[in-house]
Amino acid sequence: MTPSDSYADLIRRVKDAAVLGSCASVLGWDERVNLPPDGSEWRGEQMALLARLTHEMGIAPEVGEALAAVEGSDLVRDAETDAAVNVREIRRSYDRSVKLPKRLVEELARVTIRAQQSWQEARQANDFPSFRPWLEKVVALKREEAHAVGYRDHPYDALLDEYEPGATAAEITRVFAGLSAELVPLIAAIGQSSKKPNTDILHREYPVDLQKVIGTAAAAAIGFDFGAGRLDVTTHPFCSGIGPGDCRITTRYNSRSFVDSFFGILHEAGHGIYEQGLPREHAGTPLGSFCSLGIHESQSRLWENQVGRGRPFWEHFFPRARQVFLSSLRHVQLDDFLFAINEVKPSFIRVEADEATYNLHIVLRFELELALIAGDLAPADVPAAWNEKFQKMFGLTPPDDRQGCLQDIHWSMGGIGYFPTYTLGNLYAAQFMNQARHDLPGLDDDFRHGNYSPLTQWLNQKIHQPGRRWRANDLCRRVTGEPLSHRPLVEYLRGKYGALHGC
Repeated sequence: MTPSDSYADLIRRVKDAAVLGSCASVLGWDERVNLPPDGSEWRGEQMALLARLTHEMGIAPEVGEALAAVEGSDLVRDAETDAAVNVREIRRSYDRSVKLPKRLVEELARVTIRAQQSWQEARQANDFPSFRPWLEKVVALKREEAHAVGYRDHPYDALLDEYEPGATAAEITRVFAGLSAELVPLIAAIGQSSKKPNTDILHREYPVDLQKVIGTAAAAAIGFDFGAGRLDVTTHPFCSGIGPGDCRITTRYNSRSFVDSFFGILHEAGHGIYEQGLPREHAGTPLGSFCSLGIHESQSRLWENQVGRGRPFWEHFFPRARQVFLSSLRHVQLDDFLFAINEVKPSFIRVEADEATYNLHIVLRFELELALIAGDLAPADVPAAWNEKFQKMFGLTPPDDRQGCLQDIHWSMGGIGYFPTYTLGNLYAAQFMNQARHDLPGLDDDFRHGNYSPLTQWLNQKIHQPGRRWRANDLCRRVTGEPLSHRPLVEYLRGKYGALHGC
């Protein structure tokens, strides 16, 4: 078999595994949107079987043989070619997967489905003890995974690498320390400002059916294709890129808070636009996959915050919002609305946090995850550790676990190592937006006229179409000419809040 034949066989096998994985994605979406509570045990069995089958396809001896036949051939001599990129990334995934016992892969899939159902019930009932046994199982399995994959410095590195290839706990610690050092005094200065927004205007009656109308309109306006996607309701919003032509986003509604769902929809639509912008001709291969979760998060945070909380966006959208919610916004001025949606105030819930304090929520979770995986923190002690750290960082103590350690779905779904990518996304978003403004000097005028396609097209060309051609840091250098830095985000926040608060 020639190298070309081996490469064709390799791609066929990888695509088949991707199709099977997308079947699991449909079941995962259904589990979080439609599944009745009593169906979680059987869904766990379904997911476990699919996980095992996908894993077996990915580690089949024929995959290793095809990789060996292609590597070193002329097909991959130029590292920039499509074949070289695919082979590099398939090799990375293969080497990781062959280290994982089939039993562990299957058990993780089974346990996390049950754990997610338990988490949902525990969160609703504010009952951490009922969730604790499942958290203990998940942490034990993730520690086993870390040791199976292997690491040099910290077991957390093995888990982080799944979401942010090449990143390490030590690197994340350094980045977070630099960012926190500048955020803490900024947040303090804002807190001391005498200028405070009137946020009551955001907590009036906003009928859910009307929230859906304007949220859907906003998602479509910025580029989410509803011909290839849909919007549904769930407990913890997410985006699921199931495959070409099928991207599903979700939100949750609160009739007393219009902006919760609105910004949530913008956020998930940003994820969805990335998924819809990946090159279809490479679907099922690394070139048709997203670069990293940090880059994925940059797309959601860019639309939610860099665009969605800015004046130019609302110069177009506020008149529409006032028409939709006439009784609640009739007498509200644009300046007052902008100040309200950009309030900085320490709060308990991460997904409702403002741009300035949000990253401190991530630092807290990152530190707890490091301790859990290292074995320095027992799952049973998470509530106390959470509350102690929260008090130290925010000056607040959560009144209950529902507003504390039970608020996020990630640990129940086995997503340990996922949280740092949120802050990485904020950093990348600020840096990408700086470059977009440089390349597209009329961007704010476009936003004022409701024209978001120039930015969407720029992102598609620069961020989406490359797929996994480059690592996240390399992509950042190619797009912006600079390595990732916390300074663009800090400068953006200082500029925004300095103007609002005079600090």
